[in-house]
Amino acid sequence: MTDAPAYTVVVPTIGRPCLAECLRALAAGTVEHTPHEVVVVDDRPAPEGGLPLETAGQLLDRVRTLRTGGKGPAAARNAGWRTVRTPWTVFLDDDVQVLPEWSRHLAEDLRAAGPDIGGVQGRLRVPLPEDRRPTDWERTTKGLENAAWATADMAYRTEALKRTGGFDERFPRAFREDADLALRVQRAGWSLTRGTRITRHPVRPAHWWASLPAQRGNADDALMNRLHGRDWWDRAQAPRGRLPRHLVVTGAALAATACALAGRRRTATVCAALWTLGTAEFALARILPGPRTAREIAGMLGTSVLIPPLAVRHWLRGAVRHRNARPLGGAG
Repeated sequence: MTDAPAYTVVVPTIGRPCLAECLRALAAGTVEHTPHEVVVVDDRPAPEGGLPLETAGQLLDRVRTLRTGGKGPAAARNAGWRTVRTPWTVFLDDDVQVLPEWSRHLAEDLRAAGPDIGGVQGRLRVPLPEDRRPTDWERTTKGLENAAWATADMAYRTEALKRTGGFDERFPRAFREDADLALRVQRAGWSLTRGTRITRHPVRPAHWWASLPAQRGNADDALMNRLHGRDWWDRAQAPRGRLPRHLVVTGAALAATACALAGRRRTATVCAALWTLGTAEFALARILPGPRTAREIAGMLGTSVLIPPLAVRHWLRGAVRHRNARPLGGAG
């Protein structure tokens, strides 16, 4: 593997327990083509205690840590890659586990990357329960397998990161910051491709209401609209989601309330029926593919009522907040 390009692994973390398994798997999966360094970026706002770095095993002497104080995953990744001295930077999330022959396949991916290739994505695999249907949260995580340019396992030429400025820190969550970078790397003249290496992405535990805070991502979609135009969905190979339907359902609810207050009962009834049908369709779309347990059904019914107005609220706030946003570097 000596002819394969050198690389550095950057792992942003907020100290979740899964970091231990990530580092343990990395140590086991990098026997054939060892990283020059493993940069663990501690993004905890107020770190209490250390990180489980000892699980890196044979890689421990190559592990280096940085602290970013809770600035978000984009800032953490930027802090990491800006210290990299190798031609390639490989980003891993702290909740993934590379497979045993990961480094061999990574070496093949990097060797095969011509000078026009700016990034090579790993292939994610999300294991689901075999004894029951997956929950809504598990199906959502499963969608990562088809996500384009996800930094859960993404190798970028360090030069491409330098030329584009890296991740845009206006994206505060682990959402859309990877698509934004991919579009800017492509706009700078590089191509992106999918590699052969495989990385396991377990479904992390989540509360039944986890889909509610996830609606904050609609503000990031509004920022993407501003930075890349309304056709960015197709260019970034991103699914459109249900925001258009959420707008209709929320509008029907608001119209029903306004008409009822104005004494227009017939119109209010029609709008309320539209809201009911829209909400029921959304709930059934989430319930029917799942395990259909009482807990899952109750959670889907409750969150299906709340998600449309939350999604619209976050999208509107994002559109207002980012109305004057310009692409990173002032291009576009």
